[in-house]
Amino acid sequence: MSRPLAPPPNPDPQDASEVAASVAAVTSGLDAMRSEIARVISGQEAVVGAVLACLLADGHALLEGVPGTGKTLLVRTVAAAAGLDVGRVQFTPDLLPADITGTTIVAEGASGLRGTVFRPGPIFHAVVLADEINRGSPRTQSALLEAMQERGVTIAGTRHPLPAPFIVLATQNPIEQEGTHRLPEAQVDRFLMQINVTPPEADVLARIIEGTTGPDVDEIEPCLTPDFLCAATQLSRRILVAPHVDGWIASLVLATGAAGSQVADRLTAPCSPRAAISMRRAAQVAAMASGRLAVSCADVRSVAAACLRHRMVPDPVARGEGLTADDLVAMLLDEVPTPAGEVLA
Repeated sequence: MSRPLAPPPNPDPQDASEVAASVAAVTSGLDAMRSEIARVISGQEAVVGAVLACLLADGHALLEGVPGTGKTLLVRTVAAAAGLDVGRVQFTPDLLPADITGTTIVAEGASGLRGTVFRPGPIFHAVVLADEINRGSPRTQSALLEAMQERGVTIAGTRHPLPAPFIVLATQNPIEQEGTHRLPEAQVDRFLMQINVTPPEADVLARIIEGTTGPDVDEIEPCLTPDFLCAATQLSRRILVAPHVDGWIASLVLATGAAGSQVADRLTAPCSPRAAISMRRAAQVAAMASGRLAVSCADVRSVAAACLRHRMVPDPVARGEGLTADDLVAMLLDEVPTPAGEVLA
């Protein structure tokens, strides 16, 4: 027997008590969804939480890890638990933009007359799995830019809106692997987060082996609906962000391009304003998922690495020092102090 779906929260509460009740409904729905996902995905609680944060923040996620770490399975499992349909694009060097967005063709209708017909591509799904995105050509990768930013695509002069919710979950292999291409900065910046998927520990790997080679295969049941996700996304924008927290987010981003900054001196380029927007939205979702009505600097710190690592590319000097993007994010958090009186959890 299928489980009852969580009812959507009130996306526009009018007073504090209604806000608290709506946030409690979201946390309850997310807890049920995490439990359902955990039946299939083992040992990746932080990764699952980050993907859910992108889903509720109306942002896109870039999942990086070596082949075989379950990135594709994770995307399909999250989509199934959220009740969302999936469109998959397998990126290869010969993939064309029309293979993603769709195309207009000439076809003969029932009356025998010919006319143009639009055949939508896999981009017209709630969840788009862009598998091994950095194995495609830059031209094909750029076909996602309009869709990711404007939630629509323009084909033959006609604009076609995309469904809501809409999220691109792209997987990529480490750039050191053969056949990969570095994503253009303009596209990387459109991902809310880059989520690193690491190989499992020994005990987790043992559970994965048992769960995938035994006679029983767990099937995911939907816990939420698209209406729930849209309402939760709208509600997350109502989570309060104090001026001093906004100011700290701005200071973090500006420090990546400030003269004399040790971090800025080790980057190929500073972060854009989109980085600040991403951190604010992710922090709002982090607070809401924890059942709180206001964002703290601890929420910002918890999402900083995922929101900044793909935007902070080490320059040759930093790479010569053995510094990674995560190292530079940690240096940035140390270099820009939290506002006075703010206590980090």
